[in-house]
Amino acid sequence: MRRLTAPAVVAGLSATALIAAGCGGSGSSPGAGGDATKSISVFGCNPERALIPADVNENCGGRVLDATVARLVHYDPKTAQPQNDIAESITTPDNTTFTVKIKKGYKFSDGTEVKAKNFVDAWNFSVANAYINTGFFEPFKGFRDVSGGRDPDGDGPQTAPPGTSKTMSGLKIVDEHTFTITTVQKISNLPVRLGYYVFAPLPDAFFADPKAFGQKPISAGPYRVDSWTKDQEIRVSKNPSYAGAFGGNVEAITFRIFPNSDAAYIELLAGNLDATDDIPSNALINEKYKQDLNGRAAQDDSGAIQSLGFAPVSVDPLYKNPKLRQAISMAIDRKTITDKVFSKARVPADGWVPPGIDGYKGGACGEYCTFDPARAKQLLAEAGGFTGKMTVAYNADASHKDWVEALCNSVKNSLSIDCVGSPVSTFATLRQKINARKLKGAFSAAWVMDYPSIENFLSPLFSTNGPANDNLYSNKAFDAKLSQAAAATTPAQANSLYQEAEVMLRNDFPVIPLWYFKVNSGWSERVDNVRATPFNRLEVAGITLK
Repeated sequence: MRRLTAPAVVAGLSATALIAAGCGGSGSSPGAGGDATKSISVFGCNPERALIPADVNENCGGRVLDATVARLVHYDPKTAQPQNDIAESITTPDNTTFTVKIKKGYKFSDGTEVKAKNFVDAWNFSVANAYINTGFFEPFKGFRDVSGGRDPDGDGPQTAPPGTSKTMSGLKIVDEHTFTITTVQKISNLPVRLGYYVFAPLPDAFFADPKAFGQKPISAGPYRVDSWTKDQEIRVSKNPSYAGAFGGNVEAITFRIFPNSDAAYIELLAGNLDATDDIPSNALINEKYKQDLNGRAAQDDSGAIQSLGFAPVSVDPLYKNPKLRQAISMAIDRKTITDKVFSKARVPADGWVPPGIDGYKGGACGEYCTFDPARAKQLLAEAGGFTGKMTVAYNADASHKDWVEALCNSVKNSLSIDCVGSPVSTFATLRQKINARKLKGAFSAAWVMDYPSIENFLSPLFSTNGPANDNLYSNKAFDAKLSQAAAATTPAQANSLYQEAEVMLRNDFPVIPLWYFKVNSGWSERVDNVRATPFNRLEVAGITLK
């Protein structure tokens, strides 16, 4: 599950006043962290958590993991189609028991070989220690024995009962290079899911000191982490032990961390940053960034969506009534905002799954994603009206401010609700408040696919106990439909059932779909082959020096 900072132009960002060049970065020249003739610098942001794959569920940490972590399955950077990486094969006779054979000789950056136990031990440890992505292991047999019970009241303060086992019974090591996975129900797309970095292996050294590992991880991908200077940069260099088929081009990459997208853009224009996928909203207007960069810019499609999330009812009962959320949704003029604020670099959403995703079907939102102030007022009256102030929290270290203000103005004009933006210093801080159930009101909630499937936009976000279910939404009929879809015998059958589940969200409306992303990127005169992946960020390993 990857929460987006919302790169470039709103959609997880915020257009703030221009800041003097150099602020927030390391101040170093291109390619900081090594020979400038062999290395590059790219846009980065502050990871919310340590760089442990199963404990990273947002875009900032994900940028680094994409370059450093190898997995069983690799997603093509152009099409997102899965292909085996560490896996030699993943087979199943019944979509319940899966046999995974891994390639011999695949190594971590410390030179040790990747073996079956490095997957099994990593996954058991992640569940036992309740890492944030633990929910992705829930389909595995024995998950509850290791994870224990759920938080009794579901909103954070109470302690859940501990697990009774340290290992999931659904994971078995057959030999050094083979293991099996047994699930509690049929899961037709499990092999596709296994490319998400939550399922990455961990070396033996991890278990000796997980805390230290999180700051400078040992990984099996094309690059390794050399250093992480908080609020400044993360430096990676080529993994000398890399044995895979998806290596990087340049010798070293520095992810420079900026206070906002404007500061990064200034550095790009000055030639002090080699690539960014976070173009500020003021540079998107009339495609100014393309003029500024003179042919060194691009716009790519993305499997990502911007939504307006809401605190759980137990945290803030003000938004309890679904009709209120539907009214707010119909009070938002998506087309004007995407045209004017984003210069059409966003596409108004008509559901909770973006176009281009396997299983996408338009119109899931029904009438509630259309701009209709009269109907919005009717729904607001049916909901009993609204008292107080509507706040929309967003991270101030990205371009969110402009679209939040535009959204609030639309809600004010349509419903006479006092709506204001509520900036939070950084993306990491915002996510910490949301995860701790300490944030009231509405908030920016962007999501990019972990793997190319409609299921990835439904199960993690809206299933009961889903690992990214910020709203704590729960609907037994919806959960049952997801289970039915997972057990389908063909991809077409599964997608049809997932589409039925998506339409079910129309009645409860746990979050408001706003718009789908496109990725706007720019680069310096030093580099070539800069492109964004369907996962909404640069493919840094593919960048080359001229």
